Amino acid sequence: MNRELESRNAIITGANQGLGLEIARAYVRAGANVFLCARNEDILEKAREETLAIAAPGQIVLAQAGDVSNPTDVKIIMAAALGAFSRLHILVNNAGVYGPMGLSEEVEWQEWTRTIEINLYGSVLMCRAVVPHLRQYGYGKIIQLSGGGATNPLPRISAYAASKAAVVRFTETLAEELRPCGVDVNSIAPGALNTRMMDELLAAGPERVGSAFHERMIHLKEQGGTPLEKGASLAVFLGSAASDGITGKLISAAWDPWEKLPDRLSDLRNTDVYTLRRVVPRDRGLRWGDHDG
Repeated sequence: MNRELESRNAIITGANQGLGLEIARAYVRAGANVFLCARNEDILEKAREETLAIAAPGQIVLAQAGDVSNPTDVKIIMAAALGAFSRLHILVNNAGVYGPMGLSEEVEWQEWTRTIEINLYGSVLMCRAVVPHLRQYGYGKIIQLSGGGATNPLPRISAYAASKAAVVRFTETLAEELRPCGVDVNSIAPGALNTRMMDELLAAGPERVGSAFHERMIHLKEQGGTPLEKGASLAVFLGSAASDGITGKLISAAWDPWEKLPDRLSDLRNTDVYTLRRVVPRDRGLRWGDHDG
């Protein structure tokens, strides 16, 4: 078994179920010591026990309940993680919610802003907490979980879409700030996952999320969705030395040839591939819109 994360220490947020738990399992199998956090303490403890059961002798699997959108909780999480591991190598920001579903002008405002707090502020707060430590050692990996909301409009799920697009732009910006420090920052698009969050979309019904989108989710549910293992495997790659120098990118677990990206390091460094950008007329073969057009 490849243990590409041997002796690396990682914090994984939203790690009590779904993709976060699958990433925790993959990290332990790859040799990492992991510190899991999520809001629900009971479910988190079950996840810790399940993850510990597959750990090798000497591997550390710890957990701390907390809300990553709460600055006080973030300080507690970081203090506990640094108390367990003298050195941190990886932060996986997986915690997230879909938030309210419905027309933007009709959904509850507090639910809308709460989604931004969890998905965006939680990501930023965890990064702010861990970055000084990674700067000190001149090496590290930050992995952000994004989604379809970052690259496509999601009518009736606007808080989720806006927050995930913001997470990707924050990732790109932080990557530039940390480029001289040996710290890589990337986002993962894990695909349509057959998890609790997909169940929430289906339960909301076509009236709230739109009939076309609801039908598409039913079809994906019936097909099984994107396997969790794809996103988890990409998270292992981005946490490993194999991905050193790959930074500021949004990478699709299901569609991009990420295993071969180390061979394309020059292209990744010198182009804007796998980034958010504005599409101009010329990009679509249209001749209007230029200064001389």
